Amino acid sequence: MWLIVLFDLPTETKKERKAYTKFRKFLLDDGFNMMQYSVYYRHCASRENAEAHTRRIKGALPEKGFVNVISITDKQFGDIQFFVGRKEKPPPNAPHQLELF
Repeated sequence: MWLIVLFDLPTETKKERKAYTKFRKFLLDDGFNMMQYSVYYRHCASRENAEAHTRRIKGALPEKGFVNVISITDKQFGDIQFFVGRKEKPPPNAPHQLELF
């Protein structure tokens, strides 16, 4: 599973910029990577793990703004086409699963 977080937060006042920065730092500390401005993604080992991260996001929501959380499968994430300028870029590699013997 992959979680994608899209957000549009106000940054007009100092308080709003602080809330924006705090939320962005929360995402980075929780293992998310920036896909583009205000779009972050993270791999989750299972649906339960994705739900746990979604609950964490709910707990860190700023007072104002819009936040969307989308969960997609590995296959759907693999079908995303990434472009930088006019050139296609390969998608990020999924992390390897931990194997226990």
